[in-house]
Amino acid sequence: MTGILPAQVRRVVVTGLGLITPLGVGVKTTWDNLLQSKSGIISLSHKIDPNTKYEGFDDLPSTVAGVVKKGKDGYDPGEWLEPGDERKMALFSQYAIVAAKQALKDAGLETMTDFEKERTGACIGSGIGSLDDTVSNTITLLEKGHRKISPMFIPRLLINMAAGHLTMKYGFRGPNHTCSTACTTGAHSIGDASRFIQFNDADVMIAGGTEACIHPLAVAGFAKAKSLCTKYNDNPPQASRPFDRDRDGFVIGEGAGVVVLEELEHAKKRGARIYAELRGYGLSGDAHHITAPPADGYGAMLAMQRAMEHARLMPKHIDYINAHATSTSLGDAAENTAIQQIFEGNARELAVSSTKGAIGHLLGAAGAVEAVFTILAVHNNIVPPTLNLNNQSPEFRLNYVPHVPQQKTIRAALTNSFGFGGTNASLCFAKLEEGLEIER
Repeated sequence: MTGILPAQVRRVVVTGLGLITPLGVGVKTTWDNLLQSKSGIISLSHKIDPNTKYEGFDDLPSTVAGVVKKGKDGYDPGEWLEPGDERKMALFSQYAIVAAKQALKDAGLETMTDFEKERTGACIGSGIGSLDDTVSNTITLLEKGHRKISPMFIPRLLINMAAGHLTMKYGFRGPNHTCSTACTTGAHSIGDASRFIQFNDADVMIAGGTEACIHPLAVAGFAKAKSLCTKYNDNPPQASRPFDRDRDGFVIGEGAGVVVLEELEHAKKRGARIYAELRGYGLSGDAHHITAPPADGYGAMLAMQRAMEHARLMPKHIDYINAHATSTSLGDAAENTAIQQIFEGNARELAVSSTKGAIGHLLGAAGAVEAVFTILAVHNNIVPPTLNLNNQSPEFRLNYVPHVPQQKTIRAALTNSFGFGGTNASLCFAKLEEGLEIER
């Protein structure tokens, strides 16, 4: 395998992590609950949960979701935002700020000099943004006229506002960038941010994805596209079942994942803790269908191969894959086919899991949240489980880590993200020094 990067390209490491997910607010809470095989998926229907605070879901085909718990024991805006922020920021932007604050604190970068701020940027994306603002302002326009539209409608709506608010809050004057590539958004955001560092546009990037679209319109739309799980409305924790024979669609989720990426020597100079190195980033297009992958998983295969080539690693060096596997019939099968083709000679040593069994599919935030899970897996030598894998499809011939986590030395790992429109990305994270200095 030949390398593709010039020798002068700088190395990128991860020095900070932040999460807000259906399993909790904060990295430790989410990770601990994930390893305890807990589920963050609940019912949105009053028919199943009379105490639910959600309205408008009762008669929809799918009434389950991975929801960020709100209030005292969950997300409380008063703990994270400044006065007035809640009015200015849509919920997806708020989630991004929560995760970014955690990541910056974790990295020890809450304060910086003016020069350091000029060398620090943000790349945070969302797949949908603020659907709630779109719907509520449309109703206002139709019922009350244009004069009653909120002046904050457009600023709250714009997907780049998550990164924008972050840069304004901290004074970062480096690249201010946003991706919106459906369910590949989070992975693309982290991958693109790494290249800003590699090619010297920045020394530090705060990167990730965020989503807050638990709304009847979103559920109705995905259900009409026959994408959502509909068979487990009366048993929400069982609804998301990647790689399982009885899977029937994904479970919509919300939250955010943010990482601090840093140039290696910059991190070493300030004595930063390094979780892992971002070794590779591969992208591809399916050129096939607006929502369905090709059965042979060729686009997924290209993304993984390109990530390994970028990392200058071979399949035998990859110990774990955090699969995109959303619990859809076609998607899980196509990704599995791609993985089995690439890793045919390494199948016994490889672990593959989908953390969507615990949190659902966070759409534009999925790739970033799952990148954090993958980084933690590499850092802690533990593979998070695939929940609800009760009846593994016979054509799936790998270790999918059913139900409970597994201890495993992880030198390098891939995390996959695939989106509507046939857009694919794979990120490769590795231990900083693990004898993997192949053709660097």
